Amino acid sequence: MSDLRDAAMSSKAWPFEEARRILKRYESGPPAKGHVLFETGYGPSGLPHIGTFGEVARTTMIRRAFEVLSDIPTRLVCFSDDLDGMRKVPDNVPNPEMLREHLQRPLTSVPDPFGTHDSFGDHNNAMLRRFLDTFGFEYEFISATEFYRSGQFDAVLLRAAERYDDLMAMMLKSLREERQQTYSIFLPIHPETGRVLYVPMKHVDGRAGTITFDDEAGREWTLPVTGGNVKLQWKPDFGARWAALDVDFEMYGKDHSTNTPIYDRICEILDGRAPEHFTYELFLDENGEKISKSKGNGLTIDEWLTYASTESLSYYMFLKPRTAKRLSWDVIPKAVDEYHQQLRAYPTQTPEQQAANPVWHIHGGNPPESKMVVSFAMLLNLASVAGAAGKDGLWGFIRRYAPEASPETHPDLDRAAGFALAYFNDFVAPARQFRLPDDKERAAMEDLAQRLRAWDGGLDAEELQTLAFAVGKDHAFEPLRDWFKALYEVLLGASQGPRFGGFIALYGVEETVALIERALAGELVEG
Repeated sequence: MSDLRDAAMSSKAWPFEEARRILKRYESGPPAKGHVLFETGYGPSGLPHIGTFGEVARTTMIRRAFEVLSDIPTRLVCFSDDLDGMRKVPDNVPNPEMLREHLQRPLTSVPDPFGTHDSFGDHNNAMLRRFLDTFGFEYEFISATEFYRSGQFDAVLLRAAERYDDLMAMMLKSLREERQQTYSIFLPIHPETGRVLYVPMKHVDGRAGTITFDDEAGREWTLPVTGGNVKLQWKPDFGARWAALDVDFEMYGKDHSTNTPIYDRICEILDGRAPEHFTYELFLDENGEKISKSKGNGLTIDEWLTYASTESLSYYMFLKPRTAKRLSWDVIPKAVDEYHQQLRAYPTQTPEQQAANPVWHIHGGNPPESKMVVSFAMLLNLASVAGAAGKDGLWGFIRRYAPEASPETHPDLDRAAGFALAYFNDFVAPARQFRLPDDKERAAMEDLAQRLRAWDGGLDAEELQTLAFAVGKDHAFEPLRDWFKALYEVLLGASQGPRFGGFIALYGVEETVALIERALAGELVEG
């Protein structure tokens, strides 16, 4: 542990860099509350998307890094702003007409369009928690509805009423002139309609802790700021939450970055200490557009987990969090194979290298052994040529290539085989385009088939790669990647593929010869 702690103190891995910043907050002594509090926030206005998961995954990585550096206990709170009014109906839910009747009501007061929970907010919270539990995160869930109504937020809300003028002066500077006329940090929840009202305040009584306003029908109301009668606008809510919980760290997307000084100042006005922040770049869909909960674009967590393991998604979240990344189907195979490459490298690395290895952060310093003796990319290509053989058919090839492997001894490989078949059927097969070879390519492939017929070197992937390489050179392919590209397009229906020697070793020499013969006869194009 001491070697790892020494390595962590100088590691350039971003979770350790952030952990060191948090540790610096308490260089003079541990926090009075007895722990360091990490928080993630979630707006349950739509179904949770993969970016929401990313916040919890990345925050957990920083939390684990901090626990290497310090003995101070830690907590992670996942806070759902479910008292927020539903401003629009999401595009990806059933019964949209029913939902339109409940616009501006708190999400926990809107009926569940799916019919499975007490409210739409409860449904979306349950989905978030199910996703997070799938990954084994250690966290505490806090509902804003419960937080406001139970009195846990009362002290800060009363302080906000006392310092209303200071908070408003700070907020108004950030708003357009027309918005300034009606803005208030407090949003009353109408006692009769239950709707969240965006109305100006006629009076805020800091001593009594009440607000007075006219509703949309012109009737005057006076309500206490406590007990769930009001909620704070989202920017003041951000900073007030930090003050109420004494949050030490929160990360959020780049779209929040310009608001950071506002959040910090609100927290300070309410007698809190602003936490450390980390701003990450946004996730994009396959068209380069920002992923949106209401649009439902981009990959969902369930969709990723249909085609790959939880660990592969965590690996993708670790990579370059300050760089915008596409979350589309084609990133999955690469993420799976790179994750296992890092697992295989880990046991032989120095403590410094292990501290920088993504798998340390994914598994909290205890990564498992990789049993992926066949890459995910190779499994996809095997699925391409094995036809409808199913997972048992894939294992027939795998056992010949790696006799020691079985579904029981290599469970990660067994799961990957199932994932590969699903991915191939849904994404690879529909996009395949086989072609016939030109004269030069045909001559080279005939030569390759002839050499393979005479091959007696076993299933050594490197030796078979050397053989394929030699054929390309002998037939004057320049650059040689054009030769391998031709093999992929003619035999696999794709413009790129695995190291061809590894493919032959896995699929079999005789089987590869038969595949070449079928391709040269035009059977793959006809199929």
